Amino acid sequence: MSKSTDHHPVRLRRSVLCVPADNARALAKVAELATDAVIFDLEDAVAPERKAEARQALVRHLTAKRPDCEIVIRVNAIGSGFGQDDLAAALAAKPDAILLPKVESPADIQAAADWLAENDAPDTLRLWAMIETPRGVINAPVIAETGRTFGGRLDCFVVGLNDLRKETGVPDRPGRPYLVAWLMQILLAARGGGLDVIDAVFNDFRDADGFDEECRQGRDMGYDGKMLIHPAQIGPANERFGVEQIAVDEARAIIAAFSLPENAGKGVINLNGRMVERLHLDQATTLAAKADLIDKRKTRS
Repeated sequence: MSKSTDHHPVRLRRSVLCVPADNARALAKVAELATDAVIFDLEDAVAPERKAEARQALVRHLTAKRPDCEIVIRVNAIGSGFGQDDLAAALAAKPDAILLPKVESPADIQAAADWLAENDAPDTLRLWAMIETPRGVINAPVIAETGRTFGGRLDCFVVGLNDLRKETGVPDRPGRPYLVAWLMQILLAARGGGLDVIDAVFNDFRDADGFDEECRQGRDMGYDGKMLIHPAQIGPANERFGVEQIAVDEARAIIAAFSLPENAGKGVINLNGRMVERLHLDQATTLAAKADLIDKRKTRS
């Protein structure tokens, strides 16, 4: 695959709320929520006999009232009998991204990208991929590489542990002891492809302590945020996947140091007795950008 320098813009994805596309009450509430992104679900959350109704309702809703956050539409698989109608509805609704379910190979990404190209989708429309099957986990590195090809639309992985548990028989245990290795494998693949990666849902929205602990774990593993099933989870997710002020201050100090005339062109500098490389500048720039986005969201809310 030929590599390109396509840039994935820094986005806030601390909280990614999943909302059934056929739930009018839930759709109406989204605009009031502080979620960074919302996934309008046409797949698992909508019964087969309600798919057409859900598509129409979603297009009407997003045409009339768009929430002030990243908008993602989860479609059914292209070969499911619903996928192409879902993609057509998504184009009409003009989301920021389309989430593909049960992605297992680069061909799944390419099929969606080809359909979008054939139907004159804007270049800004991104693709997200659910990694939720054994084959998806095994093939995560080559799937992620599609985000690095010229014109590649792939922007983000979302982990689906409920389906992965079902297909493997791994039990749902506190701390996810038998799943951490796979979670890290997916994380590594995403980072290798320059992608963001979102941790799986926590199923018991009444268990605030359990949710908080799983957010801490996901953050420490390097995940950008968490997929949510209830609005009550938004605030804690934003807090846990946010940035600490001490880290922001350090990032801004690194940026300022490299901007000094005497450091122009240097690959390594001495900052308060510590050797800092340009890779640290890249990390600092990303972190500072996220901090700015968080401040802007606080100002709007």
